[in-house]
Amino acid sequence: MNWQTGIFSPVAARLIIGATRLLLPLGLFALLPAQAQPAGPHIGYVYPAGGRQGSSFQVVIGGQFLNNATNALVSGEGVQAAFIEFNRPMNQKEFSDLRDQWRTLQDRRRAFFSNRSSTNTWTTADEKLLENIRARLLRDAPNRNAAPALADTIILGIRMATNATACDREIRLAGPNGLSNPLKFCVGQLPEVSQPALKAPNPELDRFLERIGQPARTNAARTPLPVSLPAVVNGQIGPGSVDRFRFHARQGQKIVAAVSARALVPYLADAVPGWFQAAVSILDSRGHELAYDDHFRFHPDPVLCCEIPRDGEYVLQIRDSLYRGREDFVYRIHIGELPFVTGIFPLGGPLGKSTAITLTGWNLPVTNRTIDNFGQLPGIREVQLFEGGNLPNTISFAVDNLPEFLDCDSETPPEQPRHLTLPVIVNGRIAKPGDRNSYCFAGHRGDAIVAEIIARRLDSPLDSTLELADSAGKRLAFNDDFEDKGAGLETHHADSYLRTVLPADGIYFIRVADAQEQGGPEFSYRLRLSTPRPDFALRLVPSSVTFRGGTAPLTAHVLRQDGFTNAILLRLKSAPAGAYLSGGMIPANQDQIRFTLTIPPGRSSGICTFDLEGRAIIDGAEIIRPVVPADDLMQAFAYRHLVPARELRAIVSGFGPAGRGGLKISSETPVQIHPGRKSTVRISGAGPALANRFQFELSEPPDGISVGRVSAMPDGVEIELVAAGDTKPVPAGNLIVNLLAERPGAQANKAQPNARRAPAAVLPAIPFAITSE
Repeated sequence: MNWQTGIFSPVAARLIIGATRLLLPLGLFALLPAQAQPAGPHIGYVYPAGGRQGSSFQVVIGGQFLNNATNALVSGEGVQAAFIEFNRPMNQKEFSDLRDQWRTLQDRRRAFFSNRSSTNTWTTADEKLLENIRARLLRDAPNRNAAPALADTIILGIRMATNATACDREIRLAGPNGLSNPLKFCVGQLPEVSQPALKAPNPELDRFLERIGQPARTNAARTPLPVSLPAVVNGQIGPGSVDRFRFHARQGQKIVAAVSARALVPYLADAVPGWFQAAVSILDSRGHELAYDDHFRFHPDPVLCCEIPRDGEYVLQIRDSLYRGREDFVYRIHIGELPFVTGIFPLGGPLGKSTAITLTGWNLPVTNRTIDNFGQLPGIREVQLFEGGNLPNTISFAVDNLPEFLDCDSETPPEQPRHLTLPVIVNGRIAKPGDRNSYCFAGHRGDAIVAEIIARRLDSPLDSTLELADSAGKRLAFNDDFEDKGAGLETHHADSYLRTVLPADGIYFIRVADAQEQGGPEFSYRLRLSTPRPDFALRLVPSSVTFRGGTAPLTAHVLRQDGFTNAILLRLKSAPAGAYLSGGMIPANQDQIRFTLTIPPGRSSGICTFDLEGRAIIDGAEIIRPVVPADDLMQAFAYRHLVPARELRAIVSGFGPAGRGGLKISSETPVQIHPGRKSTVRISGAGPALANRFQFELSEPPDGISVGRVSAMPDGVEIELVAAGDTKPVPAGNLIVNLLAERPGAQANKAQPNARRAPAAVLPAIPFAITSE
């Protein structure tokens, strides 16, 4: 679409109509035949990954299974998206057939223009067909070298309102087959400059171009784009390529270049180290490097500050530090004489009070601020320090309800212990390389003590160590790194944590140091010393939920704190009327549970929302905690991270086999399963044909558990669960059952009879227990 003229392309018009249909009540999906649905869309990258308030521009979304997407969703208000074009690479047969048709038309055209007196004809329609075929051959040529996860592309038209709030958003694609994963999409206030979208290497296409006498496409030697500072520059890095931007600067200016690359696409499953590791530099007019950075402290995304030596032209240069690249190596760089905070002290403050902080950094308009902690909840929050939308000047700030001690006594040697009264949070810092800060407190035999450093999680460069010693100097406990699974973007969990029981009455010492013997004014920390405070946090995976057949499988992860072991009950805080959870009890000492949420037919339409909370008893009181949406992402083939999302979105893609009341478990639960025996569970809410229309298959069951015979009942089915003789006991859990149906257009495969079947619906989770009898 051309936002200025209001003109849609024909493809865009059809897709917009599809998007409108998506928002109609989805009761119509109940009328669809019971067949398997293709996989939902998955986004690999968005380019550019944002834009300026009040602007209109096009973005390319690359991913997999995008052909059924009909709508684009951007979180927040003030951003509209319209579909313009969908591109899917042809398979080799499609390409060959279309190429043969193009050659035949070319021969006819050549014969006509070489001998017009012959009976050959060539019309305007023929010319248009030839051009359309050529355009498709160039656009959709097969590419066996392309990453499958990036093979499909969609072009969107984006329009940002002038009053759209400048901040980081999330973009998703939606369609009848489900909702995609989210990726970051930014709304900013600075002018933006973008390199042309990257052309993926394609040998098949290059060979075709050679045959028709055209040069192969290339991304090499892209011309440096001129930029007026301040600005945001956008680009994609291809294999071995370097992007350059030319700008004018004056002597004495401190030019900051802050890169967002890994911040846009947090983890690449099939690349090492698992993200785009950008390297950025500033060159003078003669090509001499004035500044360089390939990371900012422990953050993979680099930030540099360059003081300009003289008036003149300069070049900003970016590449991958390992000279890799492909379409999802997307970046945004804020460049200019911009404020950038490198550190604050203290890193947090008490609830219900204001905290005065000092700032260090570049181009700061002030070095002191006051942060209001009224009306906040305990935890870490993001604070915007200066005006300027999503400029790189937000900080992470912690608030707590414990008494606080500000260790800012520069006159006392760091090794001299400061006396503390517990419980307390100490705000301190390792002021110089090699320093060790020491604290002492009075303890009693049998006291349970927790010592925890929060520094890296608050963007401090400190790589802490914690040591607990008695009055004689004997080490009782030590910790270097402690993993916090709630910090999904950290790959080096450098904060320290220890929990122990004091052996005797007396004075005890806590020592804080940097594991790398580093230090400086920005090496700040918060040290919590207290008795254990049992608590928990919850993550819900995925953050984009598809209700297939009216039911969606979900996973809740429990982040247990300070020895908390109790069971947690998941509850719906808000949801469409009639929705219900199955298997929402997380057993004691268990860190995750798979469960289901069911929405009855006819109770919802299109995009819907719901919220969950977790309830547990701690020290006799009921504690309620929110369930935070997240995505389970893989890094570099091996590592997994729970990355929090900004919001939870859901879509209903049909009600499949459910009756009016929805599918429900009518047997007593939890189902008791005994090794070497068979158990049964009854599902009601559908007719007896359910048993014959679908294949029933367990999703990620315990070892030794499988589905046996499925029998029809008047109002549903009876499912037989078979347990092998060596099945290990499981105190509590949930079984997730997928209903598999024939994939449309699939060919039967005798060697793999299930190869032509795919999930069509999900049954409500079945609570179970495997006994040792």
